Amino acid sequence: MANLVALPEIERLSSRVIRILGGNPNKFTLQGTNTYLLGTGPKRLLIDAGEGKPAWKTSLSSVLTSERATISTAIITHWHGDHIAGVPDLRSLCPDVKVLKFKLDPNDPGANKWGFPDVSEDGSIGDNETVGVEGATVKSVWTPGHTTDHVCLWLEEEGALFTGDNVLGQGTTVFEDLSAYMSSLAKMLALNPDRAYPAHGPLIPDGKAKIQEYITHRQEREAQVIGVLKEHRGTTMEVLDIVKVIYKEYPENIWEAAGRGVFLVLEKLEKDGRVVNEKGGWRILEGAGGSGGIKGVASVL
Repeated sequence: MANLVALPEIERLSSRVIRILGGNPNKFTLQGTNTYLLGTGPKRLLIDAGEGKPAWKTSLSSVLTSERATISTAIITHWHGDHIAGVPDLRSLCPDVKVLKFKLDPNDPGANKWGFPDVSEDGSIGDNETVGVEGATVKSVWTPGHTTDHVCLWLEEEGALFTGDNVLGQGTTVFEDLSAYMSSLAKMLALNPDRAYPAHGPLIPDGKAKIQEYITHRQEREAQVIGVLKEHRGTTMEVLDIVKVIYKEYPENIWEAAGRGVFLVLEKLEKDGRVVNEKGGWRILEGAGGSGGIKGVASVL
């Protein structure tokens, strides 16, 4: 965390957006989970509710007091605990708040099997739905990949995008399904956002450029995996075999984490019909394209 940009606990980022840190900094959440208070009138919109840390409740209460406002609606970008576990604190401050989240499939691992607050009684938000308060109108954009229920939010007044965990202010993110994630990044890029407000890290001044950077990064990782399999055409390789080639200049203690990323790339390539899994080993299919040998810092994500 030594290279992270320092962020204040509370910061006004525009005339209609105030960022409130979740008070939960760590190696996964960076400076902490960003929550955002939107609008200019007495009733505001909140994006994400933090992890339930006392510091966040104190900060949120302070902001609402200074703004002479309350929160009428909160939208949760996805089910992870650092975004939803603060809902009880939110409700204690704003008893009439309506909390919305994209509806999960009952079989999804995140379908409230982890003890996080249940927001289902308030209703759900679907794709391409609009929620507004004075001074701020947001439209939901279903963008699965990081999780199946992940949504970004388009702020119409600014041409800006709240990117949730799909795109961060620093570093890269993790994902459950690379195919879905890449499709979501393309969907986000098509919006052509000016600035982007991530769920972790600082404000992104050029949202479109950052999303394109993420897409390019993933394409490079995919090309690396294809390149290794092409060099070993006719044989099968286990995930660790591929990791040892791509990450040969890096410490072995990152190989396990790197292996997860490589496996998700392989799953996507299998869906694309470019590789096949044979008894735990992977091989490239004849005619599969892709150039290998891309150089640069290998990301464990």
